[in-house]
Amino acid sequence: MATSSTAAPPASPGHPAGHAALVRDLQNALGAAAVLHLPEDLIAFEYDATIERALPEVVVFPATTEDVSAAVRIAEQHLRPVVPRGSGSGLSGGAVPLTGGVLVVLTKMNRILEIDRANRVAVLQPGVINLQLQEAVAPHGLLFAPDPSSQRVCSLGGNVANNSGGPHTLAHGSTVNHVLGLEVVLPGGRITRLGGRLVDAPGIDLRGLFVGSEGTLGIVTEITVRLVRAAPAVRTLVAVFDSVEAASEAVSAIIRRGIIPVALEMLDREIIRLVEPRIHAGYPLDAGAVLLIEVEGLAEGVDADGAAVEEACHLAGAREIRVAHTAAERDRLWEARKVGIGAIGAASPAFYLLDGVVPRTRLPAVMRGVMETSARYGFRVANIFHAGDGNLHPNLMFDPDEEGATARVLECAEEIMRLCVDAGGAVTGEHGIGLEKRSYMEWIYSPADLAAMHAVRVAFGGAERFNPCKVLPGGHGCASGHGAEAMAAIRRGSDSV
Repeated sequence: MATSSTAAPPASPGHPAGHAALVRDLQNALGAAAVLHLPEDLIAFEYDATIERALPEVVVFPATTEDVSAAVRIAEQHLRPVVPRGSGSGLSGGAVPLTGGVLVVLTKMNRILEIDRANRVAVLQPGVINLQLQEAVAPHGLLFAPDPSSQRVCSLGGNVANNSGGPHTLAHGSTVNHVLGLEVVLPGGRITRLGGRLVDAPGIDLRGLFVGSEGTLGIVTEITVRLVRAAPAVRTLVAVFDSVEAASEAVSAIIRRGIIPVALEMLDREIIRLVEPRIHAGYPLDAGAVLLIEVEGLAEGVDADGAAVEEACHLAGAREIRVAHTAAERDRLWEARKVGIGAIGAASPAFYLLDGVVPRTRLPAVMRGVMETSARYGFRVANIFHAGDGNLHPNLMFDPDEEGATARVLECAEEIMRLCVDAGGAVTGEHGIGLEKRSYMEWIYSPADLAAMHAVRVAFGGAERFNPCKVLPGGHGCASGHGAEAMAAIRRGSDSV
């Protein structure tokens, strides 16, 4: 990557008025090395893990909360929007700077500040990687329950922004259930704290409101999280089924018995055939689907729950059930789940990952609809998802160089998301709304609901200055429609409101 010079660039037709002054002020406040503005530097920050693309005007790398505050203040003085970014592994276009502006990259704020073993609390900066925290607290017999499948690369700041989940949040809950307090930078550069070190802090729960706000209310600069004790006993099972429908029926059968596994994941035939040759976890290549199930607790309870789970799976049609007998076997089974998305990426020129939610009892019908819809559009689909809480992740594989393929994959995705909503579900379970799904918000929220959400933005002072054109449909200068469609419209200079 090229190194930005200390001199601000001259004004050019490719930049808004005042660009040179903006760069100069940011360099003076944060240092020249922390500010990128050259085209060859900016191109690395035009995307996240989606198909969305947009270039920022300037990228800054703050090292402290005060740096973040200064960057926000300077951006506002120059009437530029601010977009926070962590590792860039988001799956909704949330970190894509659709309207340009200042991209605040938090990867240098990556220190674990405190691990309080006695009170089961950790304090850390937003750039800390999820797995880094897990590895730091494991020697103390503790863990941070939310574990997104991207935990090797995703940052805790991004987890907070999107209220991320993961395979082990079926029983433990998602990120919001484990964040106790936040230090945040609000519009105008004001620094404040929300929540604290207690599970039930008095007053309005602004901490809970901030978690999942996707950078539209402010920027998180410090996170206080709740840790939980590692379970004394764990049992990991794989149930093999001939069809996705049978595996889906087993999910409801397990929950009906009053058992809430700590994880209940499904992999279908397509994904098994992609990951098994890479990992050799022992998943049968001829299986229609497998359920990866984990129960934890005291040894006696794990034995009882494990037996009940096996019985439920057999009655639902499982042809085989395997139990991991060693830590190595357990790790290999989970490795196959964790690398699933990477395996899809290696097998297809591109893929489009969805994030719908449906009631568990509607899983068989919705999964049939997913397969029928993708087949009708001519796309291969691989399903790997959190079956226990009905959080679907169909992956539509396509070639973006094929004429019309991107438009068709977006149409197919919209139909699948509509299936989820019509089944009584929602348009996201853990990836966030971002740019990608904001046009779907009108499917599940009334105009009054959406107006109330916008009023919250106004109350925090951000309105359209913080991560504009994200989460809510419409907005000043924001095109309508799906993320990729809206971006194309803005580039054409049409269809704006």
